[in-house]
Amino acid sequence: MSVALELWEQPQEDEIYMIVGWRQWADAGSVSSGLPQYLIEQTKAKQIGAIQNDGFYLFQIPGTHDLVRPVVNFTEGYPDRLETQRNELYYTSHQGRGVVLFIGDEPHLDVERYVATILQAVQKLKVKRIIGLGGVYGELPYNKERIVSSIYSMNNLKAELTDLAVNLSDYQGGASIGSYLCRRAGDQGVEYIYFYAFVPTYDLSSTNQVGNTIRIENDYMAWLGIMKRVNHMLKLDLDLSDLEQKSVHLIELMDSKVEELDRSEPQLGMRAYLDRLAVEFNEIEFNPLDDVWEEELRRLFNKLDPDE
Repeated sequence: MSVALELWEQPQEDEIYMIVGWRQWADAGSVSSGLPQYLIEQTKAKQIGAIQNDGFYLFQIPGTHDLVRPVVNFTEGYPDRLETQRNELYYTSHQGRGVVLFIGDEPHLDVERYVATILQAVQKLKVKRIIGLGGVYGELPYNKERIVSSIYSMNNLKAELTDLAVNLSDYQGGASIGSYLCRRAGDQGVEYIYFYAFVPTYDLSSTNQVGNTIRIENDYMAWLGIMKRVNHMLKLDLDLSDLEQKSVHLIELMDSKVEELDRSEPQLGMRAYLDRLAVEFNEIEFNPLDDVWEEELRRLFNKLDPDE
């Protein structure tokens, strides 16, 4: 058992799930780091544990100056803040189901022990299933549903994913922490599903633009697309209305940015380029009928006069 794990509370719900994300390589649109933090704040989850750094991180890499060094702030000579890597576990419950929210920093070293420590937390907290979060950048329309791909740790999960409008990944290459955990979870018979969304980015390097790449840093549409699937799969019924509003606002901001570019740099043909992307794009929406009916029934009941 890893001594890196610290738990100071044991949740009591019969059905507990875990959502995991990292400040990591595969974090386009802040899907992996921003979405778990958003859920922690929205659900007012409380911290119940942590994984200590315990040899998982480098202090420095020769020749790279401050690439991986901790950040320290001094005020009149006094170190009032030292920012190091963090791996924290939070907990919230909703309608009889518990959710552990893990947000951490992808390790530099000893990944086997780091992953084993996460799986130790899964065992101790009696987690039924882990949901991993990731994001990758791609050239796609910003005003369309995001493509969501998935990997899974056990063969019995495949049939469940076919109902979630996801692409099952055939990726081959360098492993992210999420994909590494997927394999090790399967080795231990732990259910793990990793969702990663494709986040819009546009390369303008062939132009004279000073900032020659446009990308969405906090892709609320990707967050919403993943959470719709998580809500449906785990029957959590978390309120997603705020994410829906943020998604609408995101499209409005991007519309404004494209209009500004078309005025200032008409030679780019930005709007025409995006229109071509939209025509070629195969949009896959995820709106399960049972969720739609539940929402409609809720609205109808809310309109009823209690005295009638």
